[in-house]
Amino acid sequence: MVTTKENLNNAFAGESQANQKYRAFAKKAEREGFPNIAKLFKTTAEAERIHAEGHLGALDGVGSTIENLKGAIAGETYEYTKMYPPMFELASSENHKAKRMFGYALKVEEVHAKLYELAVKAAEQGKDLDTSEIYLCPVCGNIEFGKPTENCPICGTLASKYSMI
Repeated sequence: MVTTKENLNNAFAGESQANQKYRAFAKKAEREGFPNIAKLFKTTAEAERIHAEGHLGALDGVGSTIENLKGAIAGETYEYTKMYPPMFELASSENHKAKRMFGYALKVEEVHAKLYELAVKAAEQGKDLDTSEIYLCPVCGNIEFGKPTENCPICGTLASKYSMI
């Protein structure tokens, strides 16, 4: 028999995926010259995010910042040590276009885990990170503390293309 917790996990996953999918659809609609359709996709994506956050809350999935950081470290570490290696290997053996993003994610998730480790050390001392400038590579998802001065070490994207979050 299915439990409410299993239903919540499935609903959280489905709503999270819908959010991301609709955001991608919005970008495509914008590129194709449909700004109002893009707006509909963006608005629906935000509605799906609201649903996902509600389900995560019902799962008691958000703890203290330190607990959340430790959970994030565990998740990122799982991704770069267990999840992405076989995915990258299979896509590479099949010469599938997915190997590009799998390869990026494999490397970038390790960066994310290390940055979260820095954050948890600071939080455990009652401090925030000592930088407010956090930059994102728009191609592979690499994150840099402080303005990047060199091209992305993962995908080679120009440093000037990074966006500050």
